[in-house]
Amino acid sequence: MKQTDTTKLMTLQQVADYLQVNKKTIYRLLEQSKIPATKVGRQWRFEKALIDVWLSDRSVIPGYSILVVDDEEIIRSLVQEILEELGHQVVCAATSLEALALIEEKRFDLAFVDLKMPVMDGAELFGRMKAKQPTLPVIIITGYPESEIMARALKQGPFAVMNKPFNESDIITAVNNFVRKDTG
Repeated sequence: MKQTDTTKLMTLQQVADYLQVNKKTIYRLLEQSKIPATKVGRQWRFEKALIDVWLSDRSVIPGYSILVVDDEEIIRSLVQEILEELGHQVVCAATSLEALALIEEKRFDLAFVDLKMPVMDGAELFGRMKAKQPTLPVIIITGYPESEIMARALKQGPFAVMNKPFNESDIITAVNNFVRKDTG
């Protein structure tokens, strides 16, 4: 009996190719039990029809333009890698001045901004970003949630906070809170 296309089983590599992500992303989703799969022997198998349903139910629409501003390369790279694996376009800036130049030339759907940076801190950058793009949702990244810099940022308007250290699921949750499918 031949399998129909809707009951087709895919290997890990095939599902990675189908979703246009790398195998590492699929392994992460498996570890977090976030993707429908069955283990056959020692190998994972994915039913195409279930993957299609899972994909259509995902809350985040890929393709958002996201700015990541942090003076630490490792933080920028981590956030960029995770968001690009989800299908978003990510632009990174190592300094607040670089971020301001990017805001001048491009509209973003979301921004991650480190609070403590040299030259211009995240509170001042947040204020200047909101002046240029008032509706831009901002997520402040900080290891100093009770600082004077945070107090100054709070005076400039609402934003979300992501405390350091954070992990992949924190990043995904933060994005999900801002860029959801239009369900109405």
